[in-house]
Amino acid sequence: MMSTAATLFIQIITFFLFSATVSSSSTPSGGGFSIDLYQRRSSSRISNTQIRSSPYADTVFEKSVYLMKLQIGTPPIEIEAILDTGSQITWTNCFPCNDCIKPLFDPSKSSTYKNKICDGGSPCPFEINYEDRTYSRGTYATETIRIKSTSGKPYVMPGTTIGCSHNSSADFKKPYKPSGVVGLNWGSLSLVSQMGEDMLGLMSYCFSPKGTSKLNFGSNAIVSGDGTVVANMYRKKEAPDYYFLNLDAVSVGKTRIQTLGTPFHASKGNIIIDSGTTVTYLPESYCKKVRIAVEKVVKAERVASSEKDLCYKTNNMDLFPVITMHFQGGADLVMDKYNTFMTSGGEITCLIIISGTSTPIFGNRAQNNFLVGYDPSSQLVSFKPTNCSALWS
Repeated sequence: MMSTAATLFIQIITFFLFSATVSSSSTPSGGGFSIDLYQRRSSSRISNTQIRSSPYADTVFEKSVYLMKLQIGTPPIEIEAILDTGSQITWTNCFPCNDCIKPLFDPSKSSTYKNKICDGGSPCPFEINYEDRTYSRGTYATETIRIKSTSGKPYVMPGTTIGCSHNSSADFKKPYKPSGVVGLNWGSLSLVSQMGEDMLGLMSYCFSPKGTSKLNFGSNAIVSGDGTVVANMYRKKEAPDYYFLNLDAVSVGKTRIQTLGTPFHASKGNIIIDSGTTVTYLPESYCKKVRIAVEKVVKAERVASSEKDLCYKTNNMDLFPVITMHFQGGADLVMDKYNTFMTSGGEITCLIIISGTSTPIFGNRAQNNFLVGYDPSSQLVSFKPTNCSALWS
């Protein structure tokens, strides 16, 4: 049985947003919005104007999620919201909002705020229920978004469809303290979709456990060069808004564990890549095979735990194996031990590839120190091993 301390440790780091359901009495139409993260080579598919001035947003690591800085309204107010490639709607806490994270956005003080009006003349309501049982409720609106650009002038995006939340769950208040969520998935109302055709849905980020980083869109988001590997991206009919990859195998040291022959095996997508989820989730039967392979390598005292968690009383990372994720398309990601193991309290180290959730997820911790680029038009995700904390230090 797992100790209370070890159980709490695993529970704290499993914040995830992906798989949200959105309800509304009307589907609002989108405007335009963009954000950027890493300067790479230009693409001939991007206009010369966009190449000369590319938008980007600063991101900050907070506990176990990544917050993106952007300005909203006229005059603008800066907010920090969770960067989430696993959800669609971008929303922020709005006045009035009881016990919500400040600063609150006050629509009455913005000259560019417009409610989305549904049949009957009332503002269109929205309600988002996330996989981790957090939620947000409010109304749809259009508003002006501002972020930075390489020209030095603000990149202004008028008429962006957002959610103005007047009620969000307590879990959004502690310990992350975000003002909301920035939805970046494949859905029509995500920010990357509202940016329009010029950006081609291109975006990239490079996550680090310390300091700040940037989120890029358009030509500056192209990932290439020595060390870059590419995984196939899939869009599935049953979940068309999510970015799916196909995980073919996991290697624990020299032991390769194929998905072939297991219920997890697929050829056109079996795991979501998600920036809003911390750890990596695999189906229980397959995850058990990975845990057993780790157990055979690690020679340290086990911490009493549940069958789903694997924890040891040690902080010596040399005892733990290197884990490699093998994705269809040729991306063999050799993970740093930071990507796959986490130490808590200075002495307990746990495997953070765990079982759970209705859909497998490749979380943000596993993506740390990779420059990750999304190219929906080519249906590819690129990974380049990178010291992310050094890029903008």
